Amino acid sequence: MLRLTDVIIDCPDAMALAAFYSEATGLPVKEDSTPSWAGIQVDEIELAFTPVEDYRAPQWPDAEHPKQFHLDFEVDDIEAEERRIVALGATLRLDHTDDDGYGFRVYADPVGYPFCLCRNRGVEWTDQRPVWPERGE
Repeated sequence: MLRLTDVIIDCPDAMALAAFYSEATGLPVKEDSTPSWAGIQVDEIELAFTPVEDYRAPQWPDAEHPKQFHLDFEVDDIEAEERRIVALGATLRLDHTDDDGYGFRVYADPVGYPFCLCRNRGVEWTDQRPVWPERGE
């Protein structure tokens, strides 16, 4: 089972962009945010910001500098979900899982947009949804 957990926006400075969206939405920047990953919890989805080298701002609708984001899906069985999404047309781009199967894998959807399947340590699946012990969700 896949559960959308994060929308990640590439940026030059994660904490600065998180602060902007925090002020804009009235929601706090998450306490565990760092310069390499900052987030704002919006209901069940985290709006997250991560810095990238050589950041080029999108100039939509100008195709030379396209939109830049990716989705994270928490999964209960990364191997089974990989088989399912690859059969649907996804392509594995990067495997960053450990020997126990925890971590994340980056895929491209059929038109090239990136997304990740994530399996985080400590996440329990109840009623078809993930529960993070540290978040108390």
